[in-house]
Amino acid sequence: MNRFTIIILSFFFILPVFSQETNRELTLQNVIQLAIEQSPNAVLAKHKFRSSYWHFRSYKAGMLPSLTLDADLLNFNNSYRPITQPDGTIEYKNNTLNNTGLNLTLNQSIGLTGGNFFVSSGIARQDDFSTDTKESSYMTTPLLIGYSQPAFQYNSYKWEKKIEPLKYAEAKKEYIYQLEILSEQAINYFYNLATAQLNVEIDNDNYHNNDTIYKIAQGRYNIGTIAENELLQLELAFLNAKSSLSQSKINFQISMFRLRSFLGFNELVRIKLKTNQTLPDLEISLNKAIDKANANSGELIAYKIRLIEAERDVAKAKAENRFNANLFASYGLNQSANLIGDAYRNPDNQQQVNVGIRIPILDWGKGRGKYKMSQSNQEVVRTQIEQSRIDFKQRVMLKVLQFNEQDNLVLIASKADTIARKRYEVTKQRFLIGKISVLDLNIASSEKDVAQRNNLRAQKTYWTYYFNIRQFTLYDFINDIPLETVYDDLVK
Repeated sequence: MNRFTIIILSFFFILPVFSQETNRELTLQNVIQLAIEQSPNAVLAKHKFRSSYWHFRSYKAGMLPSLTLDADLLNFNNSYRPITQPDGTIEYKNNTLNNTGLNLTLNQSIGLTGGNFFVSSGIARQDDFSTDTKESSYMTTPLLIGYSQPAFQYNSYKWEKKIEPLKYAEAKKEYIYQLEILSEQAINYFYNLATAQLNVEIDNDNYHNNDTIYKIAQGRYNIGTIAENELLQLELAFLNAKSSLSQSKINFQISMFRLRSFLGFNELVRIKLKTNQTLPDLEISLNKAIDKANANSGELIAYKIRLIEAERDVAKAKAENRFNANLFASYGLNQSANLIGDAYRNPDNQQQVNVGIRIPILDWGKGRGKYKMSQSNQEVVRTQIEQSRIDFKQRVMLKVLQFNEQDNLVLIASKADTIARKRYEVTKQRFLIGKISVLDLNIASSEKDVAQRNNLRAQKTYWTYYFNIRQFTLYDFINDIPLETVYDDLVK
């Protein structure tokens, strides 16, 4: 009984240790790094890249030689079959046969021509149970070499060779781009919580300041130095500050929950943000940003893929609307015998040549219509992409101009915050000695709060514009390096 009691008490003492809250103090860069490393969206981006990687690997494997083994292990047939007699008549007899076989084939696709080269070797055995004594026979093909070639037809290998490497290159850029999107989301969640955190601090200060001022005002009212109207204004300000503090605490918990969810933290992690960081002294060259965007952007690779695909569709429609031919040729050795050893002796030559043609004679303009439609679509795609390239360049220019201007706005907002804080302190002291009215005090308090929020909002806009530029250029202008990752680690 004593042992059971000790176990129960130990459980209640140990449980709070495991359920204890963890405090994390995070900067903006910490939040961005955590989002890239462990957030659910980062995992999704990783698996999306993996899918593209294995698609490209499958394409590469399809261009390499393939070795296959085909085995017919059991093919039993017991039925009546027509047998032609020496006099020309047909007699139906019961046949009981079993066929087995193995065939080993090496295939190689020829991307340049769209043909297929193969080498094979095989053996087949037939067991005849129709006679009193079972008879077996073998047929061997020690070597068979063949080649099939479509002539004047659509060559899918040729176009895959152009498109698939570009798609994989786009997938690499897309992964980095998704991480930059993730970074921008991290900025949004960070500053939403930072704003909520600031609002709690502001509303808490306002609550205590209004409480102190209201109590002093009550004493001054009792001795007749302020009017009842001013006292009521201060009481109302105190009540509003109390209500605002309660609401800001609720908003803080909501923003905390959203950031924790975004980063993959549980409810036991309590986050405190550090926002008093010095912003880098950075001005981005417009020409450099455009050059990096042209060199690194996955969006421009996607445009190139669309152009090639439109050209491919034209070639396919043209090939399907004209004369086509298929050529198949093979040369090999084969032999048959009742014994497996004899089936490999003195093999005979085996040759096969097939030539087939397809000539469209009458399709009521269907093929020509498809060809003209594909040509028209190609022109539409070309026009759209030219406009998209222009829009892309203009978006980069706009983001750079906005960012470079934001640097000055951050300095202004920071200076305004400092001045507004100082003005409020001076105004509060003058109010306490009866030099200014309640209205002046409220205005100074409101301006102080607005200046603090504007300062934080200016920082958020600064980083948002900066990471917008990184999305377009995939370039880190602070460290002056391209954005890259170890792609091999993503597929392990």
